[in-house]
Amino acid sequence: LGMFSELKFPVPWGHVAAKAWGPSEGDPVLCLHGWLDNANTFDKLIPLLPRDCYYVAMDFSGHGLSSHRPAGSPYYFLDYVSDVRRVAAALQWRRFTLIGHSMGKWLFFLYPEMVDKLILLESFGFLLAPEDTEAWLKSKRMVIDGLLSLEAKQQTPKARSPEAALQRLLEANRHLTAEGGTILLQRGATETPAG
Repeated sequence: LGMFSELKFPVPWGHVAAKAWGPSEGDPVLCLHGWLDNANTFDKLIPLLPRDCYYVAMDFSGHGLSSHRPAGSPYYFLDYVSDVRRVAAALQWRRFTLIGHSMGKWLFFLYPEMVDKLILLESFGFLLAPEDTEAWLKSKRMVIDGLLSLEAKQQTPKARSPEAALQRLLEANRHLTAEGGTILLQRGATETPAG
């Protein structure tokens, strides 16, 4: 398991980089590093683990060899969970063992159904009162699931005539007048050769 391969997973702002050890048909193990760390965190550990597993250690966005988010974008832990979901989807992993170092544990708290086994290295506990946990987790999952659903549906914008664009705007905003819609479309629409 000393030999590894480099992986890249496309994301809307570039790619998420990862390192993989072991046979790709082996039991899936996702390794998540801590804050200001990277996939090399696991270089000395992976060779000591069972050889029949497929270990993938990813670099969170802005860490290691992964692309940084656009300038001015914040790095919230929910964004890292979205990165993990993107990588798991690209690997076609529905369930896997998770080795989480420090902040690398968050996927388990938000999506425990994806985690078959959990190994935490230097991890503090969940910081919410038990009575607040369920509502908090539900709201965070809704944000992440909504984002990933939008990304999956993202299409090239359809070209419409100015009249059709105005009609669509008015249907979506019943309170808007035709004059107000026309004013908004002057800055809110871009004319292309197709419409």
